[in-house]
Amino acid sequence: MSINHFPDYPASEVMAVFSKDPILAGIVGRGQPLESSRSEDLYLRLISAIVSQQLSTKAAATIFRRFKELYPEEYPHPYLVHETTDETLRSAGLSFQKIGYVRNVASFAQGGNLEHALINAMEDEALIQHLTQIKGVGRWTVEMLLMFALERPDVMPVDDLGIQNAMKRHYSLEESGKALKARMIEIAENWRPYRTIACKYLWQSLDNMPK
Repeated sequence: MSINHFPDYPASEVMAVFSKDPILAGIVGRGQPLESSRSEDLYLRLISAIVSQQLSTKAAATIFRRFKELYPEEYPHPYLVHETTDETLRSAGLSFQKIGYVRNVASFAQGGNLEHALINAMEDEALIQHLTQIKGVGRWTVEMLLMFALERPDVMPVDDLGIQNAMKRHYSLEESGKALKARMIEIAENWRPYRTIACKYLWQSLDNMPK
């Protein structure tokens, strides 16, 4: 078993925790090693997340590529985003609502609120509160950043439809709404402090890993 992109957490240590849950241990045992998705550029990842909202993976990738191509070296520095007209941003495929959200992220970054040292020093819940100040950025979006860009090991995104569907299937859950989320949290207690890793394997089991 190789979970090699969490070098601080040896596979034997992770699997010792997961062995408390035979269902999860089986999913991980049948799964493929995870690849690192770490990034220190939370600004760009936030913009990518906003572009991706309510779009297929393919459509989101196309629009995000067109958006980046508007800028020198394909990097949308915050000041450049503010200088770009709505018409130009619309030509890349952004809706008016997303244009506003992208500019909100740019303003937040210009205020020094996305510096890597600042972000790194924050605990998970504090970081969720910090980033959801940005209009257009919700809790789920920040949880995905925590799990993928920052690779925080113990995040449990109960609102994610993929995780809900995977747990319904593998654990034969029939609940819905708040009752379902309560059961998910209860089951996931056995996965601490590696709930992020567990969820990545649950997504993988449905061939539904977020990008």
